[in-house]
Amino acid sequence: MTNQYENPLCKRYASQKMQAYFSDDSKFSTWRRLWIALAESQKELGLDISEEQISEMKAHVTDIDYEMASMYERETRHDVMAHVRAYGDQCPLAKPIIHLGATSCYVGDNTDLILQHRALLLIRKLLVNAVAKLYEFAEQHKALPCLAYTHFQAAQPTTVGKRATLWIQDLLFDLEQLDSTLNNIKLLGCKGTTGTGASFLALFDGDHEKVKELERKIAAKMGFDRTYSVSGQTYSRKVDYYISAVLSGIAQSAYKFSNDIRLLAHMKEIDEPFESGQVGSSAMAYKRNPMRSERIASLARYVTVDALNPALTASAQWLERTLDDSANRRIAIPEAFLAADAILALVINIADGMTVYPNVIRKHLEAELPFMATENILMHCVKKGGDRQVLHERIRLHAVDAATKIKLHGGENDLISRIIKDSAFRICADEINGLLEAEHFTGRALEQTEEFLAEVKKIIDANHKLLGTEVPITV
Repeated sequence: MTNQYENPLCKRYASQKMQAYFSDDSKFSTWRRLWIALAESQKELGLDISEEQISEMKAHVTDIDYEMASMYERETRHDVMAHVRAYGDQCPLAKPIIHLGATSCYVGDNTDLILQHRALLLIRKLLVNAVAKLYEFAEQHKALPCLAYTHFQAAQPTTVGKRATLWIQDLLFDLEQLDSTLNNIKLLGCKGTTGTGASFLALFDGDHEKVKELERKIAAKMGFDRTYSVSGQTYSRKVDYYISAVLSGIAQSAYKFSNDIRLLAHMKEIDEPFESGQVGSSAMAYKRNPMRSERIASLARYVTVDALNPALTASAQWLERTLDDSANRRIAIPEAFLAADAILALVINIADGMTVYPNVIRKHLEAELPFMATENILMHCVKKGGDRQVLHERIRLHAVDAATKIKLHGGENDLISRIIKDSAFRICADEINGLLEAEHFTGRALEQTEEFLAEVKKIIDANHKLLGTEVPITV
């Protein structure tokens, strides 16, 4: 414990890998790699930069003197110039050409794009694994009938596996959006102070082709094949919004999943993982609160709301550049990824360890099935010669009486026994029990699940190299 605030996303929730992506080491070593890519490309295009200077820069990519950089930033109030100077102190030969022709956004914005691209790939891996775990769950329980709900009121039956396909489908929507966004991320390149490339045009004595080639070379060295065609000093902040929208979509899907698990846990039909030493309540020792699902819901609200930050930032940019985005983006972007990382880890953990209680599920279904079966019973008895209008009215009266017994007196649903005893129906227990098989009321739930999972399997197989990931839940 310290006397300083520590971000719970780092301390309690997000993986070490995602934290590393947005760490100072990751950020500032990427700045240095961008400065090296700039110097190398300038040298290749004819500027007077020596191999010794570049070698010196390469020798100091990761040994960043943070104390020196902090001292320079207190003096300059400028983080990029602080790191230019700190890097220059370590690279006296290269000092004159570090950051040559560039503006702060050359390292700042390009790094933000590189790190977000890298982080999205990790999110994609987690998303694929979440889909795979839910696929296994849906396959295992595809034929298990359960009571379905609309408005959280008993409706027609479905199957446990069919319900899980709804969770999977949402995550596949998210995967589709993520892939589209990933494919559209480009590097800013080196466009200078107002996006015109004027400083680089001056360096290359007005040679436009060399300026364009400079951008292509830098992008290739940093693992990109494209740069944005036009920009101000910064890349359009709408890019950040589209990325955050993907994370928000994942959060929404996970939130829905977690709410369903919480409702099912309340009904004792499904439990999320619960460890032997886990405590559900500090007061009520018997409780098994669905804390993982609750945490998903809590973090998902944060990610969903956080998507408003880049939306407002994108809309508030002035002409070619303003700095009122900087402080917000330093917080909003990493935290969105850290929270999404934690959310997906929890989804995987729950999907991999859910316990299903078929006896409770059947009990709930059988409590409501008599009401749902009345139309089938009516048609069966009419085929045997009964009067449809008379039988309809008899069923209505019996149903009202049975519902009254349940709601006012806490009794069992005795609608079926009432119908069997009513001579107007002329139906025996064996006949009516045959009409009450739950599988008769689930429609195409099983077939839909099998058909859908066949398509999901193709996606999982296409991403088989991403399968298998450790998702330790630390608290």
